[in-house]
Amino acid sequence: MTAETTDLPITPLDRMLRVDQAGEFGAVRIYEGQMAVLGKRPCAPTLRQMLAQERVHLETFDREMARRRVRPTVLRPLWHVMGFALGAGTALLGERAAMACTVAVEEVIDEHYAGQAAQLGEDEADLKATVERFRDEEIEHRDIGLANGAERAPAYPALVAAIKAGCRLAIRLSERI
Repeated sequence: MTAETTDLPITPLDRMLRVDQAGEFGAVRIYEGQMAVLGKRPCAPTLRQMLAQERVHLETFDREMARRRVRPTVLRPLWHVMGFALGAGTALLGERAAMACTVAVEEVIDEHYAGQAAQLGEDEADLKATVERFRDEEIEHRDIGLANGAERAPAYPALVAAIKAGCRLAIRLSERI
């Protein structure tokens, strides 16, 4: 039984794991959407590499959630659709827009994981190390996006601002629902 199926309150750590799993699931779906559109373009190997890393992140949080008996967000079906739509939609705008999506998402995740790492104590040293390693990989993804012309995407500032706002909303909702 999880904390939510008993009288026990959900802990801040439960919320942290829930949102991390949801975020990594969303990231996988974003890259799958981009691959559906750009899978035969020159950027495909780069997207494939980032997708592979996101899948490892998701598998790690899936295991951690099961081990700790934490319920995933009930919004997962929504993130399934929205993640793919965001990935495919930005890819339809072109490779640079897909990379702008990566930059926007990864900048939010960088901040998010930095905050989590600061909150985790010595009693969660392994989880903290995982979060820090994943944060480093997300920063690498952001840098790849920037190196591949993200800032030259159509309406870059507006596109990035909208994606960041959506990511922040998804984080808040996934922590709670």
